[in-house]
Amino acid sequence: MHYQGNIIRPPSEASSIILQTTVGCSHNKCTFCGAYKGVRFQIKDDSIIDADLDFAARHCTRLKRLFLADGDALIIPQARLMSMFHKIREKLPWIRRIALYANTKSIMAKSASQLVALQELGLDRIYMGLESGHDPTLAAINKGADCRKMIEAGRRIREAGLFLSVTVLLGIGGIVNSQAHAKATGQVLTEMAPNQIAALTLMVLGNTPLYSDALAGTFQLPDRQQLLEELKTMVENIHVDRVQFQANHASNYLPINARLGRDKSKILVLIDKALAGAVPLTPDALRAL
Repeated sequence: MHYQGNIIRPPSEASSIILQTTVGCSHNKCTFCGAYKGVRFQIKDDSIIDADLDFAARHCTRLKRLFLADGDALIIPQARLMSMFHKIREKLPWIRRIALYANTKSIMAKSASQLVALQELGLDRIYMGLESGHDPTLAAINKGADCRKMIEAGRRIREAGLFLSVTVLLGIGGIVNSQAHAKATGQVLTEMAPNQIAALTLMVLGNTPLYSDALAGTFQLPDRQQLLEELKTMVENIHVDRVQFQANHASNYLPINARLGRDKSKILVLIDKALAGAVPLTPDALRAL
C-alpha cells in the first residue's frame, strides 16, 4: 500500500483495510491537533488508489471493512468518490462496511441525495469531530464551524441513513470554560442524536498552537478531578436513548463503554466513585493518543 505520512484511524477501524485516499486534513487549522501540521492537503492520484485496491484484492481478503484515510476523505468531489466506490464494489466485493472521517465543511458540501448515493454504494459510517458544543471554545480552537452548523451536519448524516460517530474532547475548554464546555457539549450531542459518542481527553502536543498557549499561561488544562467533573456534567446533559457512549480511548483516565440511556445512572455512579477515589484511574504514564 502506498501510505504517506501519519495514518490515523478510529479505534473501531482496527480490523479494517486502510485505503489512503487523501493526505492530511482539508481544514488543518485546529489549535489542538498536531497530526498533520506542516502537511499540505492533497487528494491522491486515482492510479495510486487503484493500485492499492488491487493490492487489497490480493492480500486483504479476510478483512471485511474498509476505512478511507486520511483526515477528511468526504471532501473528494462526488464524481470521483462515486467512481471510487464502484471500484471498491468491483474489486473488493466482500467488503461489508466503508467508513471515513468528515468535517462540517465537507458534509455540508454534499447534498442529502449525494450522501444517500454513497450510502447505497456501501458507505456505512462517518466519524465527525465535534470536540465541543461550546461556541467560545470552538472559536478559540479554530474549529471552523459553530455548534449550529455541526448539529446541521450531523443531522444530514443521520437523515441519509448513515451511522454517525461523534468525538468530543474533555479538557478542550481549559479550566476557565471547563463546566460550560461540558454542559454545552452534552446539549449539542442531544440535538445531534448520534449513534456513537467517543469521549477523548485532551493531551497537549508540542507541535500545536495550544502548546504555545499553555506555555504562555493563556490555556490551562484541567486536572484529573476537573476532567472527571467535566465527564459527569457532559453525561448528565446527554438525553439520547440507544447511543453507544465510549470513553475507553487510551487518553482517558476512566475507561467507560456503555449505552445511554440504559446505563446512564450506572455511568454517573462510576464517575462519582472515581471522584471519591474509590475507583483506580489510568496512570499518566499509560495514557496516550
